[in-house]
Amino acid sequence: MCRFSLLLSVGLAALAACPAKAAAPPVPKYQYNRIHDPNGIGKFYMGREIAWVMGHQAANWLERPERVKEEHTHKLLPALQIKPGMVVADIGAGSGYYTFPMANLVGPTGKVLAVDIQKEMLTIIRRRMKTRRVSNIEPILGTITDPKLPAGQVDLILMVDVYHEFSHPYEMTLAMVRALKPGGRLVFVEYRLEDENVPIKLVHKMSQKQVLREMSVHSVRHAKTLDMLPWQHVMIFEKVRR
Repeated sequence: MCRFSLLLSVGLAALAACPAKAAAPPVPKYQYNRIHDPNGIGKFYMGREIAWVMGHQAANWLERPERVKEEHTHKLLPALQIKPGMVVADIGAGSGYYTFPMANLVGPTGKVLAVDIQKEMLTIIRRRMKTRRVSNIEPILGTITDPKLPAGQVDLILMVDVYHEFSHPYEMTLAMVRALKPGGRLVFVEYRLEDENVPIKLVHKMSQKQVLREMSVHSVRHAKTLDMLPWQHVMIFEKVRR
């Protein structure tokens, strides 16, 4: 056999022994439409219009006394089985409605990373930390594309009524998944689009089908959906172990 033929045979054998790596899913593109819901920003992702971010001026609405009765907020955290020593992230932490209860659950050996893109919300959290003498919360000023979380160190990421407001959901999800430990959980709490009786504006709701569609391009798997809340889905995804 000539040298060229020998080299060609060896090369083909090597290719056969190392199957081609599966191609990564294409990066979804954003669309824009000048005609849109007045409560949306006119930017669409996988067919869903993105909602305007709720401003810090509405922080009191997050803390309204009737919220427990309306949303059964007391049922959420026990269902997530947060344990002492965990590192958890509260994305779109706002006034800290869930941040402080999670700080109690993770205890002094754990940490809550309270992320928001509004400095004013983080100021509220810092003030409450000082008043309540809480030291296991770390306020983090994120950006519209990056929550600024440490890579591979987070056990659970919680997003309560916030994902639908991300102006760059693809980039944000990439960053959040990168921050999770293998097997770490990504939790969506979103108002049910499927239920017209939920008294929330349309673009501030999401269907289970839509959440599944948007997560299909990321390295997560749908673990389960909890339906113990009257208005919201609780959809839990796990980072795929490699």
